[in-house]
Amino acid sequence: MLARRIIPCLDCDLGVPNGRVVKGIEFKQIRYAGVPWELATRYYEDGADEIVFLDITASHERRATMFDVIKKTSEHVFVPLTVGGGISSLEDARNAFNAGADKVTVNTAALRRPELIREISESYGSQAVVVAIDAKRRYQDLDGRITINTESGRCWFECSYYGGRRFTGVDALAWARRVEELGAGEILLTSMDRDGTYDGFDIELTDAVSRMVRIPVIASGGCASPEHMYEVFRRTDASAALAASIFHFNQWSIRDCKRYLHERGINVRITD
Repeated sequence: MLARRIIPCLDCDLGVPNGRVVKGIEFKQIRYAGVPWELATRYYEDGADEIVFLDITASHERRATMFDVIKKTSEHVFVPLTVGGGISSLEDARNAFNAGADKVTVNTAALRRPELIREISESYGSQAVVVAIDAKRRYQDLDGRITINTESGRCWFECSYYGGRRFTGVDALAWARRVEELGAGEILLTSMDRDGTYDGFDIELTDAVSRMVRIPVIASGGCASPEHMYEVFRRTDASAALAASIFHFNQWSIRDCKRYLHERGINVRITD
């Protein structure tokens, strides 16, 4: 198997000069974490395999600020950079790539107009398109949904968009299968129930989506320790683990997480 990746995520609030990285709990209770390119440079030097930037206050005006952040970051960081938040057209994607992004992630715009996935994939390759799926457990209205058995009962997962502020009625497992068909090269799968909780990744959700598709799945939401990374890699086929708070607030370094995983037989890229 290919080496499992460790990916720090920078949620960027661009409503202030130069932007700032923030982190919340279940997409709420936001707190300040640092300057985007300074954190990105630190994570690159610490051995990050990739870095994800998400503009959580996306608008037409602030998107230009995000591209400035990416340009400044790409001067010092030489691992793949993924940019998301407000990418709603092929032109937006083009501007992100021109700024130095290696991949773009789409969520709201893809749910509203799925053909966007195919357009970006055909123009820049499937490896450049990451579809973000923000999913929440539902126990009612099971008819017509792809359901799984969990410790708390049979459930399905609903996609949200607009940064988790609205729900779509779209089945996350069915949507994962469709985005692969449309040309997505990867899925960034966030459990809304686990986001920022420090309770560990949603193993049941991650396993279900990983089994549903053949493209790589990035597990996101709830990571508090390298033990949680080990658990998601041991119990699912996730190709990467994404985390934020544990890195932003110096609870764990990327290097220490990788060392922990390597010692337990998980194939990760070790740097000097």
